[in-house]
Amino acid sequence: MEVKKQILQIEDIHKITELISSTLHKPIIIENKNFELISYSSSVDEFDQTQQKTILSKKCPVFIIDRLKKEGIVHKLENKTKPIRIEAMEELGFHQRIVVAARHLNHTMGYIWVQEADKPLEQDEISLLEEVSAHVGKLIYDTYNKWSASEGRKDELLWELIHQEYSAEKQFKQDAALAKLPLPERFAILVFSLVNLQQKSLLDYVEETINQLPSRSKIQMLKTEFQVVLIVHGLKEERDSATYLARQTIDNVKDALNNDDFYSFMIGLGKEYDTLYHVRKSFLEALEVIETANFLTPRPDAMPREFSQLGVYRYLATLYEKNSSEDYFSEDLLKLIVKDAEGQTDLLKTLEVYLANNGKAKQTANELYIHPNTLNYRIKQMVELTNIDFNNFNMKSYLYTELLLLNNVPAYYKRYKDAIRNNQAH
Repeated sequence: MEVKKQILQIEDIHKITELISSTLHKPIIIENKNFELISYSSSVDEFDQTQQKTILSKKCPVFIIDRLKKEGIVHKLENKTKPIRIEAMEELGFHQRIVVAARHLNHTMGYIWVQEADKPLEQDEISLLEEVSAHVGKLIYDTYNKWSASEGRKDELLWELIHQEYSAEKQFKQDAALAKLPLPERFAILVFSLVNLQQKSLLDYVEETINQLPSRSKIQMLKTEFQVVLIVHGLKEERDSATYLARQTIDNVKDALNNDDFYSFMIGLGKEYDTLYHVRKSFLEALEVIETANFLTPRPDAMPREFSQLGVYRYLATLYEKNSSEDYFSEDLLKLIVKDAEGQTDLLKTLEVYLANNGKAKQTANELYIHPNTLNYRIKQMVELTNIDFNNFNMKSYLYTELLLLNNVPAYYKRYKDAIRNNQAH
């Protein structure tokens, strides 16, 4: 039986590799379209330096791929079905070789590489490669499909998307289609991050809760040692649909866990987007919320979990560093701290709640559980003690950010207390 017929009847890509190698008397490597190793012939000692590195690392060296791209060879491979001879690049340990694209369903699935060394292939040998390349392409597709069907491959693709390891969205969509991975048309990234790494079992509770949700099909979940990362799908034409579902998911997790367990997580929600390129952006936004929450100890209940609502909280760490380096204090707030210590008043807390409620007296009094007249008296005390002007928006904004630092960063409050003690000592 002629070699071509033999090859076309074999369904094992490794056996085909060995048969082509023994027929041509050349070392053979078969890679997928991402230049990752699929199979190689057993004559390892005959491979050049580049192919040896490919076998060891299971992928063609990046500097070789870059060189092939620069010289237009990768573009030719993607668009031509004919075998291509590539001249030696001795400085890179790359000997002369023939490469042919293995195509299936009108797409390049991978490549057959034949190292020519001192003796180039004859035309009939090159024709054999061309004639069997489609069968090899189908086998690469079948191998890839079996691998891609596993959840592990889907997770791998999602992590690559989150870390923006794909330079072309078209390429990623092709790989996702092969892996049967549904892609969101609109999405937001939601992250649950453990405060205490000793409570890793809580990650399983979150995963279990989400798996039981009716909306589970609209959520793609990834886990690390201390985080659950969710890609929450929305409806293409419906703005805020992903954000709404993410909020529901947070509420569902809160209902499923007891209060202490729920607050063992810092939660961040990135903005909603409708372009895959922005998956990483939404992820980084979610992490920024968590980093901000981690900076504040304890995290204030008023702090938003959504990046789009983070507002002034985004700048607290920067303000903390600047004010600390310059040993800066607000004289007005120092006076209120002293007054609270001397007279058992609660002026500092009252000021924070009053500013947070945008000067709404009734709402502030209710939140502090005091009579409106008591609130008015405290505000009058503040005005008499300090230079605070409640009609000055700029001053109120500044005081509010300073109060957030004072009440949520223990080291910052300590600086104020130390300043008071130093003043009293003098």
